[in-house]
Amino acid sequence: MGPRFFIAIRPPGDIRDQMIDRMEALDGARWQDDDQLHLTLRFLGEADPRQVDDLMAALQSVSAPPFALALDGVGHFERKGVPHTLWAGVTRSEPLMVLRNRVERACRRAGFPAETRKFAPHITIARLNRATAPLEGWLAQNADCHSNPWPVDSFLLYESRLDPGGSIYEPVMRYRFA
Repeated sequence: MGPRFFIAIRPPGDIRDQMIDRMEALDGARWQDDDQLHLTLRFLGEADPRQVDDLMAALQSVSAPPFALALDGVGHFERKGVPHTLWAGVTRSEPLMVLRNRVERACRRAGFPAETRKFAPHITIARLNRATAPLEGWLAQNADCHSNPWPVDSFLLYESRLDPGGSIYEPVMRYRFA
């Protein structure tokens, strides 16, 4: 399998530290590393080099005014009733949705198919499986996961490579707002 790509916002160090401090007391959870913490704006999957070049050019045209985001609770995603992802929520805001929509249009211009999944702003903090302990206690203990707003003035294109120890995310390009 070749490299996969995604577009994301990277929270600042103090916000990542706040999430890392909560990564405990849940047997069987595979916690994310600091360098894996991000808010995905658009997952792209595998792409050939020419398409990535087109995407990088299209993303250059994405502009937005700086805005703020904040952590807003915790939760999980399920598939067929089985939890698979534990996340920290991010406050949904009009500026975030505008940016997300502009990134989506740039991806379409670069030849990527339209995103069909609903956008749910979150930062993945753990991967789960059937062996993970019940979540209820951890979710209740961490329900107060909120942060002060942090400034957002850029987003990144990442390359993701699968490794036996998990995914490795490498920033390819940072796009600062105009």
